[in-house]
Amino acid sequence: MENFFHISERGSNVKTEVMAGITTFMTMAYILMVNPGIFSDLGDGYYNAVYIATALSAVIGTMLIGLLANLPLAQAPGMGLNAFFVYTVCFGMGFTYANALVFVLLDGVIFMLLTVTGLRRMIFEAIPKTIRIAIPAGIGLFIAFLGFQDAGIIKPDESTGVSLASFNLLAGRTWGDIMPMVVTIIGIFLIAILTKRGVKGAIFWGILGGTVLYYVFGFLVPGFYDGFGANFSFEPFAAFGDFTALSFGKVFTEGFDFSVYLSTHSTADLVITFISTSLAFCMVDMFDTLGTLYGACARGDLLDEKGDVPNMEKAMLSDAIATTCGSICGTSTVTTFVESSAGVAEGGRTGLAAIVTAGLFFISMFLTPLASLIPSAATAAALVYVGILMMNGVKEIEWTDPAVAVPAFLAIAMMPFTYNISYGIAFGVLAYIAIHAFTGKLRKINAGTWVIGVLFAAMFLLTH
Repeated sequence: MENFFHISERGSNVKTEVMAGITTFMTMAYILMVNPGIFSDLGDGYYNAVYIATALSAVIGTMLIGLLANLPLAQAPGMGLNAFFVYTVCFGMGFTYANALVFVLLDGVIFMLLTVTGLRRMIFEAIPKTIRIAIPAGIGLFIAFLGFQDAGIIKPDESTGVSLASFNLLAGRTWGDIMPMVVTIIGIFLIAILTKRGVKGAIFWGILGGTVLYYVFGFLVPGFYDGFGANFSFEPFAAFGDFTALSFGKVFTEGFDFSVYLSTHSTADLVITFISTSLAFCMVDMFDTLGTLYGACARGDLLDEKGDVPNMEKAMLSDAIATTCGSICGTSTVTTFVESSAGVAEGGRTGLAAIVTAGLFFISMFLTPLASLIPSAATAAALVYVGILMMNGVKEIEWTDPAVAVPAFLAIAMMPFTYNISYGIAFGVLAYIAIHAFTGKLRKINAGTWVIGVLFAAMFLLTH
């Protein structure tokens, strides 16, 4: 073990690595409930199927980054692209679940090729820095918006598009109507309080706390427990049936059949949409992974003398392989989690910590019956809080410079406003090109930026 992980060489010990791995798992365990919760909108059985897919892909990705890159980091299906997968690609664009998995598969394959060939940096630099900073913030607003909708706090409105749901018990609303919304709001506050007090796994504990409140408050709702548990099963292997029936391998058996999409769209529409959507998946995955790797390693003083992530290419390759495996399992893009920095802060310095985290994700695969009891009111609070965390980067944007501020703002705002991550990136890139082209800074526009801009322009003009 010492020869493989070089634990002593990195100033750590086995006990510290184990505790770091447990800490990382606790801080990101919420994804086990939140990710399947998003996919459950696709229909019956998808919660169980994607729960297994989430845990299994986390095991694979985390094992890879621990064994190949020897880093104390963990991977799982990332927030943002899971919502983009379900609400934009499936519901908005009209692709089937299996079709959407093809985009994830392509994302992983392209990511692997870019990493192996060294073209990753060229693509990375093709996106202006202001857009790279804005993307996580835009995704944060997007998933927070989804969280408020899942909780019923934000509702559709014919006059204004959206509006705040009523909490007025004097105007016909019942405690049963507003109780889930109250649970979500308390859950957000609880997560913030726990985080402020330095509690490890604050989001996870916030979800559990919200769940307890939900069922306690349920005693005050007439009929809340009628038939409760009638269809509940403690069978730990039941979810694997849904996994094999609905998710596993669907990317190959059904994913390349685009007949449903082509029944209402042209072939040219499919080609342009396919390219632009794949581009969105790849860019978000790349920026998210790079940012997380640097951030987590910098926090633990793991960067080398040049300020780079050790075994960077192997870490990126682990991410790409995990994403490919995730598509086969039936879930959205797998990426390195920023919550890994909690384990690094706990003293994790080697891949042994990652192996411990992977082991806990493996055990969690058999806890689906318990996870299915988590209400959307509790997971909605996690969505909102993760959205808050993702806004962190906006402080780096120079808001007084229109050439920087306008592209960044459009990228951030258009994601939640249009329910589409790719549209946000598109507006940001096109604004960047237009402003620089007409203010005497044409030479500052990267050739790759022009290519990406043309693709996005074609998406708007030919497919939307």
